[in-house]
Amino acid sequence: MVTYVVAIVLVAFIFDFINGFHDSANSIATVVGTRVLSPLSAVVWAAFFNFVAAFTVGTAVAKTVGKGMIDVNVVTPNVILAGLLGAIIWNLITWWYGLPSSSSHALLGGYAGAAVAKAGFAAVILSGWTKTIIFIFLSPVVGMGAGFLLMTLIYWLFRNTSPRRVDTLFRRLQLLSAALFSLSHGANDAQKTMGIIVGLLVSSQAAFAGATDWTRHLYLPNGDTVPLWIEMGAYSAIALGTLFGGWRIVHTMGSRITKLRPVGGCAAETAGAFAILLATKFGIPVSTTHTITGAIVGVGATTRLSAVRWGVAGRIVWAWILTIPAAASIGALCIWLLQRANP
Repeated sequence: MVTYVVAIVLVAFIFDFINGFHDSANSIATVVGTRVLSPLSAVVWAAFFNFVAAFTVGTAVAKTVGKGMIDVNVVTPNVILAGLLGAIIWNLITWWYGLPSSSSHALLGGYAGAAVAKAGFAAVILSGWTKTIIFIFLSPVVGMGAGFLLMTLIYWLFRNTSPRRVDTLFRRLQLLSAALFSLSHGANDAQKTMGIIVGLLVSSQAAFAGATDWTRHLYLPNGDTVPLWIEMGAYSAIALGTLFGGWRIVHTMGSRITKLRPVGGCAAETAGAFAILLATKFGIPVSTTHTITGAIVGVGATTRLSAVRWGVAGRIVWAWILTIPAAASIGALCIWLLQRANP
């Protein structure tokens, strides 16, 4: 049992790595698309601020995921592992096709699908899902609105400034906006994995009660606190994943939705970052992918609606719609297989 739980913790960190790999586009696509940073410099910059988030935010999102979405009484190691596998498989599918789907929603969908397959819909805590479901639709709208308004404000403030001076200024400012967005990405996304690990350890506490060796650190009586080793592990894994970068999705986000200049990239990143940090403060596990995509569309729309490649945006929206049910279905299939192999 102990070995099995430890193995699942490692799988959770692997998911966190894939999350960073899959969602690196969220952090670096705009700064690469505007050619402010080279791809290598961009992933190093983003990975650093993904990790810095560990020292700047709390653990409200982790607590929401750990005990506020699925009834802990039905959570077992099999449920956690099946949920993680559902999310990992869906992330790899969408990465292969270059679609910026939400790793967050893949994780929540896989987790919920596994729990429902095991114990029925009573396993789902509806009140815990309300904010998340609302923000599935709200986060891209907020990102779009914030991106549009911020870009409009910039146009007005710099209306008498030469384009060359604006470009020079925002090339420097985009370094700050990229750092801010990377920090917000790490802050919200790493905490979801932390919450999953907390749920696993709380459900497995009997296996570690009374332990005197190193496994005593895995004993967790409740989900009210997140041990430091889980925080450091989660932030390290997502930062390493970002460092490797999912370049297929970077291309889609950075140049295929709309053509960005440094001023537009700065506006999109800043708008997206503030929206995500606000949600993180209130413990809402939002999609950083949805938010930054909405912000990029909002920035592009300030030029003209035709500046946005709506066909590409439409494919992305379909990936969003399918993510939770697809990951849930995979999670349900995985727990069926796990229960047969490891009842």
